[in-house]
Amino acid sequence: MKKYLVICGVLALIACNKKESNPNMDSNVMKEEPVVKVVDSAAAGKNEGLALIEGADCLTCHKVDARLVGPSYQEVADKYTEGDLDMLANKIIEGGKGNWGEIPMTPHTGMSKENAKKMVEYIMTLKK
Repeated sequence: MKKYLVICGVLALIACNKKESNPNMDSNVMKEEPVVKVVDSAAAGKNEGLALIEGADCLTCHKVDARLVGPSYQEVADKYTEGDLDMLANKIIEGGKGNWGEIPMTPHTGMSKENAKKMVEYIMTLKK
């Protein structure tokens, strides 16, 4: 009987001390591409590109009007033109470094070109 109680006690301790994985903890794994269902962006009150940016990890390194880790979106809009849309969308997907310093931009390989373009189109609206 004592063996049974000791075994039950040990199993209870093990069960209580087992760490649960927290899905909200940060990791070095890129998040999946955000899914934004905007039927009518004007009715939703938000630009679809902005909604995609907010749903991804972009705001970890970028702000609209001030440098953080990377350039502000206004700096990007001021540096590039509408003709650079495809290049910038590819930069979001493939990542890179050297245009704004030596800190690399993380690739977002799961991002579709269409959504990356929507993000860049929103960023270009911030041109001063």
